Amino acid sequence: MTATIRAIGTAVPTTTLDQAAVRDLFVGQPDLGRLGRRIVPAAFDVSAVEHRHTVVDELDATRPGGLFREDSGALVSPSTGTRNDRYRDLAPALFVAAARDAVERAGIEPERVTHLVTVSCTGFTQPGPDIDVVEQLGLPAGVFRHHIGFMGCCAAFPALRIAAAFTEADPDAVVLVVCAELCTLHVRASDDPDQIVANSVFGDGAAAVVVAQGGPGLRIERFATATVPEGASEMAWNIGDEGFEMVLSTAVPKLVGVHVPAAVTSLLGEGETFADVPVWAVHPGGRAILDRAQDALALPDTAVSSSRAVLRDHGNMSSATVLFVLRDAVERGLPSGTPLAAVAFGPGLTVESARLTAVGA
Repeated sequence: MTATIRAIGTAVPTTTLDQAAVRDLFVGQPDLGRLGRRIVPAAFDVSAVEHRHTVVDELDATRPGGLFREDSGALVSPSTGTRNDRYRDLAPALFVAAARDAVERAGIEPERVTHLVTVSCTGFTQPGPDIDVVEQLGLPAGVFRHHIGFMGCCAAFPALRIAAAFTEADPDAVVLVVCAELCTLHVRASDDPDQIVANSVFGDGAAAVVVAQGGPGLRIERFATATVPEGASEMAWNIGDEGFEMVLSTAVPKLVGVHVPAAVTSLLGEGETFADVPVWAVHPGGRAILDRAQDALALPDTAVSSSRAVLRDHGNMSSATVLFVLRDAVERGLPSGTPLAAVAFGPGLTVESARLTAVGA
């Protein structure tokens, strides 16, 4: 028997941002310099993002102002502590909603869950949202809890590795993995190109999976991890005084294009090419990253259609995003036996990937 993703649940905040409206909000900031006025519209317009979701309601200019925006329209940059207070208040509901969706889709009783793995890199608090998941879903009080923090966009893969290891050690284990990210808590008006790109692509959301031995779903075949040391300074995630600071340089797509084939070659079977795998759940960190990955692997458009759909409708939700992509692929219909590959990129530069197989009931 092999570890299998039995179900994927998702959740997003209720506020939806139209990309053009958010672009206009950032372009209209009074302190934006000449460089920023040139970069902002370019970054937003080529992002391939149409809509995103946010817990920062005031980023919707039609709503009243708040901590992040004055009623005049001027954006405010709260301290990191203030932003983290919002995370503490708002993150638990997303964790719980995604977890409940996954458990219900899997058709299991909450008391059967033996392990809970939570993932997030956009806030810190203890007691954490894992406690809310246990209490509100009615998981066993003694459920094993583990948290993966601050690993960035590729963190769903270490979580899945842990879940697979638990089920291999105990065939009766039922593991609930929940990734939730409130990326928009860290937006701010800026002339810095990296911050502008972050403002243009990041959204908020949560995704959860139930992993157990055997059964229908997505069977986990194997994982792979690779690092690109020369990319360490090109993609990074640090804590500043006015929120967390994303470094996402223009060199990242090129590095992805050069190194991703070697990083995922071990996922292939003997004599198999990348294009022989019909579905690639590539983390859409940005349009250029997705383009370079598709070109480097010589994939047809159909192979990455779910990645492009998630980028269009949700943007980059950090660790939760690749699970949204997998759910989209499943909902489009996967005949039993269909192979899939999933890939995400994180600080380091780290490439995490997995080979999966769709298994019917």
